[in-house]
Amino acid sequence: MPTSLATIKDRLSTHIGQELMVVAQAGRKKTTERHGILKETYPAVFVVDLDQDENSFERVSYSYTDILTQNIQINFGDGDEDDNQ
Repeated sequence: MPTSLATIKDRLSTHIGQELMVVAQAGRKKTTERHGILKETYPAVFVVDLDQDENSFERVSYSYTDILTQNIQINFGDGDEDDNQ
């Protein structure tokens, strides 16, 4: 697991424009999977453009803290799991 938010941001910045899957904790024993493309990274959050066939909204944003605390897991199309780096 990355040790700092800056490290997480830098690693995500190298994947801008790539397809990814986000698995998020949605409550007790519940998870949600969302597929999309990593659109942008900002100082505190990153934005994912979602696949419109699967979702009713266009975009979602997550905090780098979500990765650090393992509230979400990110898997890129090439099989790279960013949350374990």
